[in-house]
Amino acid sequence: MVTYAAALDVPRHIVEFLARLLAAHRRGIGTPKGSRALGPFRQAVLVLRWFRERGCVHCLARDAGISQATGYRYLHEGIDVLAAQAPDLHEVLDLCRAEGMTHVVLDGTLIACDRLAGVRENGNDLWFSQKHKNFGGNIQFLAAPDGTPLWVSEVEPGSTPDITAARIHVLPALYKAAAEGLPTLADKGYIGAGIGIHVPVRRPKGRSETALDRGTRATNALIRHVRARGERTAAELKERWRTLKHVTLSPSRIGDIARAALVLNGHWK
Repeated sequence: MVTYAAALDVPRHIVEFLARLLAAHRRGIGTPKGSRALGPFRQAVLVLRWFRERGCVHCLARDAGISQATGYRYLHEGIDVLAAQAPDLHEVLDLCRAEGMTHVVLDGTLIACDRLAGVRENGNDLWFSQKHKNFGGNIQFLAAPDGTPLWVSEVEPGSTPDITAARIHVLPALYKAAAEGLPTLADKGYIGAGIGIHVPVRRPKGRSETALDRGTRATNALIRHVRARGERTAAELKERWRTLKHVTLSPSRIGDIARAALVLNGHWK
């Protein structure tokens, strides 16, 4: 066995922030002082290594000198305390209006996961996305006009279209926000979403976009241009918190993991 020194490329204030949350959680559930194998700070390092490095839990537990079972327990605990800090959708929209934002950007992304058993009514795999040709979970997110991630939904199976996931988790709140002066921009996957959700007009089947009139083409170009920064949101979260590129835990936890990453991302900035 060869040992070596390594550095975690996360700002120290992020580790301290998570350590404080974990310490408060331990006090809340009445954990006796000194009864844990790791203190809050070292547990925070383990959790952040998993988010940042996408490391296997077995290796993280070995490096921390704890069992694999304890490593998983500490990891899930860290995810839970972070996800609990994620903002509520209505609070986010109220804040956007208070700050005078012109719009928010709605989009969805697939968080890849291991292959799962599960079948839809039509016989297809429940967690397989035909669009991405991969297994995973569909999450919806909102971004500010400058691309800052604002909110992340609960997970739906990968076979769920964006428009369906949006109807379940976010559209009712966006209708109210649009009525109060905060519209939403989205891509063509949300055509038919409803009033206040602005999407490009789809070109006629089998024809190029030049078949659309000049005004419609200009509107499409404007929507694409204005929402372009919001398109970076999923990439920012996945590149900074690399575990979102492929989650090896239960896919039912993808929503909590994404919300935890959102909280970490906000404190990083």
